[in-house]
Amino acid sequence: MTTKAARAVAHMRPDVVITVKGDVLGPAYWCSIDDSGAHQLLWLYDELARMRFAEEVLGSRPSIVSYSPNDVLLLQARGLRAAHVLDAYDHTVTFSPVRSEEVVFVGARYPERTRILEALHHRGVRVRAYGRDWSKHPFDRLRTWQIERPDVPSGRDVTRSGAYGITAGAVAGLNSHTDQDGFTMRTYELPGTGSLQLIDRPDIDALDEPGREVLVFGDLDELTELCRRAHRDRRWAQEIARAGRARTLAHHTFDHRVPQLESAWS
Repeated sequence: MTTKAARAVAHMRPDVVITVKGDVLGPAYWCSIDDSGAHQLLWLYDELARMRFAEEVLGSRPSIVSYSPNDVLLLQARGLRAAHVLDAYDHTVTFSPVRSEEVVFVGARYPERTRILEALHHRGVRVRAYGRDWSKHPFDRLRTWQIERPDVPSGRDVTRSGAYGITAGAVAGLNSHTDQDGFTMRTYELPGTGSLQLIDRPDIDALDEPGREVLVFGDLDELTELCRRAHRDRRWAQEIARAGRARTLAHHTFDHRVPQLESAWS
């Protein structure tokens, strides 16, 4: 991956290089963009604690933006040029809604997410989780070195377009942040696709209006009732989903982030 990326930089002779995450790329890649003379920007979609950056790489980047306010403060304290830029919804991705009677989750498996989804399933809420960590397919069990799987209906990895279609056609989409301080991509993708978003972050009120554009849950009982009402009262659920989508398309697409990125690399 490092070799291919470095060759691409040398071949394209770019004016600007935006590296998304990039913690899996080796020194040859970073040397290639440093040598290119291009404006460059490192855009972190994840927290530093979940990535594997070499200190010398991170410390030598001329400009960094992150979705994590805590990481931005940490980077600035180290004397690095860092700014906070929200994640976004990619409205250019085409997809076809896949109708279902389920509350869905697409993403990595963490203990809190497992607890929530198993509890909903055991309470009779129709749920399904998608991704290699949830999938019961033999290949996915082997490649993740995990034979055991949670007691949750599941599906395999899906493309971004596939994920958009799944969330668009579901009763609702679950967004559990566990211990993350920034708002993940899912925060914008769920309403962007027209899905009813169920989120565990009351501070979403800085982005969307709870109760009108998004639904916030504080505990498992509250989440269970929201899931049941969404299944029972589709008109109510769809009105909130439509309002959330309108807000996202008006304020939270990648088109809205580009000016911030341009300011960061200039």
